[in-house]
Amino acid sequence: MKKIAILIVMSFACIGITQAQSKKKKDRNAIKEMCGCFEVTFNFAETFQYDQDSLYKPSETKIAKGLEWAELVVDEKNKISIQHLLQVGNPAKPHIVKHWRQDWLYENTDFYMYNGDNNWLFEEKSKADVKKQWTQKVFQVDDSPRYEGSGTWVHVDGKSFWENTTDAPLPRREYTKRSDYNVTVRGNRHEITDNGWIHDQDNLKVVREAGKEDIIIASEKGYNVYKKVADSRCKAAADWWKAHQAKWATVREKWNEVYERNSHLSLEAKVDNKALYKHLFADEIKKKEEINEVIESFVKK
Repeated sequence: MKKIAILIVMSFACIGITQAQSKKKKDRNAIKEMCGCFEVTFNFAETFQYDQDSLYKPSETKIAKGLEWAELVVDEKNKISIQHLLQVGNPAKPHIVKHWRQDWLYENTDFYMYNGDNNWLFEEKSKADVKKQWTQKVFQVDDSPRYEGSGTWVHVDGKSFWENTTDAPLPRREYTKRSDYNVTVRGNRHEITDNGWIHDQDNLKVVREAGKEDIIIASEKGYNVYKKVADSRCKAAADWWKAHQAKWATVREKWNEVYERNSHLSLEAKVDNKALYKHLFADEIKKKEEINEVIESFVKK
């Protein structure tokens, strides 16, 4: 009887392991569905205003379209990295813009949480807190940190989606025009569809000051639709990445060294009156020593 009981327990254990592996495989497949060539429509609009100032002026509704190549950079058991590249201008001779990057880590415990004004607080979570979850780490065009958060991929009723709410810097469309808030609380939902994927956002525009309660001045809706098209349409972007990927691998390597210090991180907005991306995008910055020196110059001691 004892042998039978042991066999039954072992059988259930094996079923549990198989189901967990099957779920993780579905997660990985869903994440990699965000790779390829996409026609993208970016939609953003302020929905509610909480600021009591009668002179408050909401951001204009923004609708933009583009072609985006999402390159699978890393495909490991517990890590998937996707580099986004915008392809704009004349289709016969397009201009390529290195865009954002998203890394997905399974059961990650180390976080850099944005806290306003170019500061990220290092936070270590327990394994129990992130069990069977994936962390999405989003990086700027220069591979410096942007925002990150952990959540569970859900596969139900024919849908696959992931949700998380986290603090983030102002998006580029805002920080060049707005200085009346310093944190975006991003409600992110990534949903895989039959013909691509959707980045659905419910965001809050927040004023954060040390020792004071956050002040919400407005809500924002973001709805970005990624429609899958033939990879051949993004050939120029794919070719650009092949030609430049070695340099950006060196950039990521340096940033990984910075992140592995596991301490709070504060970055300079400009060095020599130039933002980091302008330094790194310069063709003359190629050697590892040069790249390391530039990045380190932005890390506040």
